[in-house]
Order: sequence, then C-alpha cells, then structure tokens
Amino acid sequence: MKKIAIVAGGDSSEYVVSLRSAQGIWSFMDHTKYETHILVLKGQDWKRVEYNGTDYDWNNTQPVDRNDFSVVVGGQKIVFDFAYIIIHGTPGENGILQGYFDLIGMPYSCCGVLAASLTCSKYFCNKYLSTMGIPVAKSVLLHKGETIETDACVKELGLPMFVKPNAGGSSYATTKVKEAGQLQQAITDAMNEATGEVIIESFMQGTEITCGCYTSSQGLQALPITEVCPKTEFFDVDAKYNGAVEEITPARISDELTKQVQETTKKIYRYIGAKGIIRVDYIIIDGVPHLLEVNTTPGMTATSFIPQQVRCAGFNISDVMDDVISFGGCK
Repeated sequence: MKKIAIVAGGDSSEYVVSLRSAQGIWSFMDHTKYETHILVLKGQDWKRVEYNGTDYDWNNTQPVDRNDFSVVVGGQKIVFDFAYIIIHGTPGENGILQGYFDLIGMPYSCCGVLAASLTCSKYFCNKYLSTMGIPVAKSVLLHKGETIETDACVKELGLPMFVKPNAGGSSYATTKVKEAGQLQQAITDAMNEATGEVIIESFMQGTEITCGCYTSSQGLQALPITEVCPKTEFFDVDAKYNGAVEEITPARISDELTKQVQETTKKIYRYIGAKGIIRVDYIIIDGVPHLLEVNTTPGMTATSFIPQQVRCAGFNISDVMDDVISFGGCK
C-alpha cells in the first residue's frame, strides 16, 4: 500500500479549518489502497497525530524527521510516498512547503513553488490574470508600514470597498468598508493578519459563484458551479463556517454561462501552471464573470464546495483522490 501523508495545520488563522479539511481528505481516501496518516505542522513543531477516523489523539504523536519527512511509529520508520497538502495559508499555500518537498524529492498534491507563491498573493495573481483578459476588480496594494490617504483611496476605488489581507483566507480580517471613516481601522486589522500586506478592492455587485477544477484521467476537468448566497453582508467567516449561507450546486445560471465559467477556470488552471485541485471564485456582473481569487488548496470538509461539486458531477470522491495522487507524481 502506498503511504500518504495528509499535511495539515500551518501558521495562519486557518489552522483549525485545515485540521477539518484533513479529516475530510482522510475520509475520502480509499483505505484499501492507501496507508494514510495525518501530519500537523505548526511553526517548528512538526508531528504525526494519531487519528481514528473521528477524533485526533493529541496525546499520541510522533515527531517528523525533516531530513526525509519520515516518522517512527511503534518502532517502525514510515517513509511516505506522497504528501497531500491541505494547509490553508503559510507554509502550505505560498510555496514554502512545496520548495521543501521539491528539495527532498517528495511528490505532493498541489501547485508548485511559482504557482503557489503567485496565487497566494491576491493582488499579483489578479494583476497577472488580468493581462490574459480575465476581468478583475480595481485594487490597491499596501505593504507593511505603508499608508494611504482615505480621500485618495475612496476617489480611486469608490465606496463600498473591501479591505483584506493580501495572502489571507477564509475572510479573516476582511472588512466591507461602507463609510470612509471605517477605512483606516480596516487596514490596521488586515495588516495585523498574516504577512502584513493588505489589498483594497473596489466593490463588485453581482452573483457570487465558485468553480472547481482538477487534472483527471480524462484530462482537465471543470466541475459543476456552485452559487454562493450569504445571509450576511458578504461571504464572511460566519457565512463560511457557521451556516449563514445558501450554497446552490449547480448554480442557477444559463448553460452557456456555465460553460463559459468552466472554460475560463480551465484557462486559469493552465495560465498559473496549476496541479491537483483548485477552486476559482467569481462575481457575475451583467452576465460577465469577474475573478475574485484563485484558491490552490481549497477546503475539503464533507460540506465544502469541492466535494459538493464532485457529488453533483456524479463522480466518486475517492476516484478524484486517486487522480490527484496519480497526477501529483506518485508512482
């Protein structure tokens, strides 16, 4: 049996979300084919955590040998054949962990260093894809220590506008700024999250959708589209993780627009040099899909968008896992 390391945790606010996604990936695996372990990384603490299919046993852990990413369990050394990265944020979504795996020759599930570092920066990814003809919101990037005058920002982007960490996820420290007086506090909140870089974007009014895509045995496969209808002001943390949202798969859009979004998602997959499963979020404005962001390690709990879309397509999620492992370089 091939030995698979599901690599979770990380150093961002999405640590707990990653642990839930790791449980989802574990449940999707065909355990007659794979010997599956969950490894949790947080700072310098890298360890295998015993998992019984329901709960983590934090009293039963083994340290990771970083020379070859192996662990010793019950006196037996386990060397993994493949790493399924499900860390949301640093170091698993920005290329750092991918670089380490490249150095030790470990095949892994998601984008390589360049694509991961590009897509982790919302600002630079969207700027790059806009040169390929993908419509995006107007935006401003602030590095740590930089400031912007409120009047100048409002003049450039208008109100309302969104302020969020440039490399963050799950809408942590994201603010919909509706009044000019809210802007500077929103910037401070976003600066304190993740890398310190902040992206400020113009507001786009429309229908929010998301589309998954992965490399399958039949070629590049775009999944059915999910329509996102938050019950809150926008698709914030409460909507994402506390059920304050209606998620409709397939989305209530025309067949023609569905095909357009799926083809655009495939193009984006190729443009960034993606691998494994990605998810691309859009806002449809007057029938035109505008890019929100590209997610190269999307959430994978049982109720996340990708599993929903896989079920809607009539696919078996364990077959999708087989494709990710196979096309991720695991022989």
